[in-house]
Amino acid sequence: MSSIPLHRLPTAPERLAEVLAAITPQLAATAAEHDAHGTFAHDNFALLHASGLIAQVIPQAHGGGGADLATARRIIAAVAYGDAATALVLTMTYLQHRALGRADTRWPAHLRQQVFSTALNEGALINALRVEPDLGTPARGGLPGTVATRVGDHWRIHGRKLYSTGSPALRWLAVWARTDEAQPRVGVFLVPRPLPDTPGIRIEHTWNHLGLRASGSHDVVLEDVAIPLDLAVDIRPAGEWADNGAHVDQQAWMAVLLGSLYDAVAQAARDWLVQFLNARAPANLGAPLATLPRMQEAAGEIAGALRTNHVLLDHAAEAADAGAPLSTTDSGLLKYTVTSNAIRAVELALQVSGNHGLSRHNPLERHYRDVLCSRIHTPQNDSILLAAGRTALGV
Repeated sequence: MSSIPLHRLPTAPERLAEVLAAITPQLAATAAEHDAHGTFAHDNFALLHASGLIAQVIPQAHGGGGADLATARRIIAAVAYGDAATALVLTMTYLQHRALGRADTRWPAHLRQQVFSTALNEGALINALRVEPDLGTPARGGLPGTVATRVGDHWRIHGRKLYSTGSPALRWLAVWARTDEAQPRVGVFLVPRPLPDTPGIRIEHTWNHLGLRASGSHDVVLEDVAIPLDLAVDIRPAGEWADNGAHVDQQAWMAVLLGSLYDAVAQAARDWLVQFLNARAPANLGAPLATLPRMQEAAGEIAGALRTNHVLLDHAAEAADAGAPLSTTDSGLLKYTVTSNAIRAVELALQVSGNHGLSRHNPLERHYRDVLCSRIHTPQNDSILLAAGRTALGV
């Protein structure tokens, strides 16, 4: 079982509130520095592990916190309020833990337990590596260029994966690849990565992004990486991956957690703006900017956008936890609406704060760069609206 005693996993709501209140300012204290230098915040994940948060979504039967979506949303929001890049890495691990904890997973039981145990004992992170230079995102179809070749009692894997969030610290790589068989099978090959180095796995530090600069979303190159045959944890004929293996529960979790992340970024921007408008009192005005109707109107519009997000995210989490997750189309619309509202809220904050908001001495410009990244997560806006339009039109 875990080296983290169960009493240290903050499963009780009041205990979880204490933990989150303590770690959020610690994460925020180093966020600007990691953003400026594009460095991965290893210490943040040591803190999350010590606080029992990395194992929260692991089922209680496996020693974890057994968190439902409402609880996971709460954690991701608190982490993102402090450091959005750290929250994105944690979100990816939560999504993998959720998928492995479902009864319909095809992963062998002993491998699921191994992934869970390393998360409990070591704070081990896991993410799916799917995007490729030629394939792009698998959500838009196509066979992966990453190839697994069977050689004796091993698979040998060759390929390059882009945007591999958390790559400097991932303990497990869930690699999307195809076999080199005459009729290729496609799916997930689990590649263990005992840190710091694993033969055949190379991290190319290509992530030099506008936002979420500390997420470590670099290229991962796999060069003749050997894994045992049973680490082909879910491979199927390509035709069996209808809708790329979309699962309504998984889509609901992804939409809520990513929505909560970017909504929290917008909340942090809102809180900075409130403080700024109340503190800033130009000499020609003789009163804080907060007394101006124009500022009050902007603050009201921001409040409306974030209140809408709060209601939508809470409803979606409650529905999923009640066993009735939103449909895949509605989950997409949730992501679209929440992230659009978050972007709009931060844009308004920038408009009314002027040069102060754009200065790197203040966090608002970082929040803006981070919140813009919400548009690129699968499903992307064009796919969301196309699916919703077809549903509305019945075609």
